[in-house]
This record gives sequence, C-alpha cells and structure tokens, in this order.
Amino acid sequence: MNKKLLAKLLFIVGFFGFTRAQEGNFYYENAVYKEEIKTVQMYRDGFVLSNPIWEMGEETRLIFKFDDLSGEVKDYYYTVIHCDADWNESFIPQSDYIDGFADNPLDDFARSFNTTFNYVNYRLYLPNDYIEFKLSGNYTLIVYENGNKENIVLSKRFYVVEPMVDIEGTVRRATLDAFKGENHEIDFTIFQENLPIENPQQEVKIVLMQNNRWDNAIRNLKPLFIRNRALIYDYNLENVFVAGNEFRYFDNRSNRVNGENVLATDYHRPYFHKTLMPDEVRANKRFFEYQEMNGNFVIESQDQEVEDFDTECDYTFVHFSLPLESILLGGTVNVFGALNNWNANKTNEMTWNFDTSAYELTLLLKQGYYNYMYVYVTQGSAVADHKNLEGSFWQTENDYQIFVYYREMASRYDRLVGYRQLNSKFDR
Repeated sequence: MNKKLLAKLLFIVGFFGFTRAQEGNFYYENAVYKEEIKTVQMYRDGFVLSNPIWEMGEETRLIFKFDDLSGEVKDYYYTVIHCDADWNESFIPQSDYIDGFADNPLDDFARSFNTTFNYVNYRLYLPNDYIEFKLSGNYTLIVYENGNKENIVLSKRFYVVEPMVDIEGTVRRATLDAFKGENHEIDFTIFQENLPIENPQQEVKIVLMQNNRWDNAIRNLKPLFIRNRALIYDYNLENVFVAGNEFRYFDNRSNRVNGENVLATDYHRPYFHKTLMPDEVRANKRFFEYQEMNGNFVIESQDQEVEDFDTECDYTFVHFSLPLESILLGGTVNVFGALNNWNANKTNEMTWNFDTSAYELTLLLKQGYYNYMYVYVTQGSAVADHKNLEGSFWQTENDYQIFVYYREMASRYDRLVGYRQLNSKFDR
C-alpha cells in the first residue's frame, strides 16, 4: 500500500475505514467506499449469524457477499492484508501469510431477477483454490476495481485462528453496580497448556467485544493472576460493558404485507417504501425481554416465488423515526447495528425534523429481518453511546467475544491463538 492510495482514501467524505493510525501504519475497518455497494456480509458458510472466523485446517469456509446496485458487471479483484491485534497492517510480506496468489479476480456473480432495483450479487469463498492462509491473526479483505489497487471498493475484516489456548468465562451483573444494575462484567481464564508463554504480561493481548462492535471494545487487559499456566482475568471495573437493551427489530421480508413494526408499505414508482412504526426513547422505561439477533440481520423473503434470496430479494427504502421533545445538541443520533457494519457516520446519521419534532432517516435496505438500535455520538467521540436513548439493564441478552493474541519476543506479527464467544444469558 503506497502513500498515494492513503491520500485518496482519506479524501473520501462520509465513509470511514482506511486511515493512518500512526506514522507508517495503515488502519483497516469494515468500510464501503462506493455508494452503489450494499449488503456486505461475511460469515461461516451455513450459518448467516456467525462471526467470520476460520479455524486453520477446518473444512468449513467463510462466505463473503455484496451487491452492486449500478446493475453493471464490474472488473473486481480482491486481496487480503494481515493485521495486528489493533487492525494496523502487519507489514510482513504477503508470501509469508498467503499460499497462492495475492491478487485474484472476483468472478463469481449473478444478476438480480424480477426486482425493482437492478443489481449484481458477488460471492467469494475463503480459503479457495487460489488462496490459502499460512498464519493466524486478523485479516482484511480488500476489493478493488479494474486491477487498480488505488480504486478500492470496500474492506471487510475477518479472522483466522489457531486454537492453542482454552478459554473459560462467565458474564454476570457487574460486581460494583448499584442496586438495579445496568452493566455486564466478563470474567475469564485462559489455559495455556499447549502454548509456552514466557512473558504473558508482554506477549499476550486481549480484545473483548460486545456483539461484534469495535468502537467500545476493551483492549490490552493484563492477567490479574497467573497460576499453574492459567491466566486469570477477574476484574471488577476494567472488564465491564454497559449492558444496553434488547435490540429493536423490523420485518422487511415481503412488500405485499406489513411485517412486524412496519407501519406502511407503499409503492412510489418505481420503488417500494417501508415506513416503520415511530420509535420511542426507552431509557426511562421498564426492561422487557424478548428474543432478537443481537444487532444482526438476515436476507430473506416470505414470498413463495422467491427461491434465491441473494438475487431475488428486492431493495426498499426504509424510513426510521424517533420522536423527541427537542433536538440533542453536541452530537448526532444514528441508526446503529450490523446493517451498517457497526459504524456511526454520515450514511446512518439521522436528521432533525422541526415540523414533526423527530429524528428521521431513510436507508436503502435489502429485504430481510433486521435488528437495530439508536445511539448518540458526542461530537469528537469514537464511541457510540447506546445507553441514553435505549437504557441499560443487566438482564439484557448480549454476545461477548474474547480474542487472545500472542506475539513472542522478536516476532513481527500477532497470532490469534484463542477465541471464545460468551452469552450473558447462557454463560452466567
């Protein structure tokens, strides 16, 4: 990656993803750089709600998909970049971590059928006949156009893990919480029987994530105790997350009827529009438990004639509305979730409507079932606040991801040697 490429990407307004973290380092996020690119997904083949994590040597592959709403078949290529635990480029030769070809054409595609929006659906499996992974760690998939690496289309994070350690943990109401409780505490232990770690304080990095969000991730926790080749992380403050609330949801799987939490379905030639039920702030309301997908979404249709969700699900304009007594100063209100890669930026920032006294936003989304929430982002902050608008309750069901990275002395890269997902309801 050269300086010319970096300058071009930093110039893009409204999207965030590929920036200089420090002098000489490139930082990678889940990001889209072309307005016509929609519905970027990556998961373990066969389970759409899974994390894009591939265990070295296993048969199950990762599947990557996206739609190009220009309706034209493009000359797309892809490459992968190895990153450190903080998603800065590792700067080791690609030949060290890739077995095969570093750059390959993205030539598995299909055109949409019987939809109001014409689009091309692209698909990629990793690893494949052209590219295998030799090292574990964080990876970023880069898609670019016309063989020109300066013309980047999108970047997508994924993980390659070599399971060298075992992880046991629990999620519970935070130890130091007040009576009602609004936080989750994640206590865990790493067992290193198969990995001779000489200096855990320096060689091990930990990343804790809540529902696959990176903005509020807890990083670089040090073991509180080291006993019998076990690293114990049993803190009271440093491992605490704001629990939040159950995610809001809506059903956009058919344009013939109004799904759950959809107020109206209208056809304004030539496209469909979905108006969601007006939402309300939940910070001062009682907690209500229900099943959801922890911020994720699935592409589906309930119409019997639709056989291939990838190419026959249509796109609709979805209208969100959050009435408030007055505008919130000093920051922005955003629709937040996997539907926008857990990014809070201009593409999902809501606009205050003085006539309706509400925050409003319209997103173009593919038919499916969606989770989302409202967040407040203070000006200049990198963390989306999901407590002030949604409330926070320790009874909330969340997924928590634990990543264990290992870099022995004199090594040039971070190995991903352990991964575990805990659930606040089932791992108490």
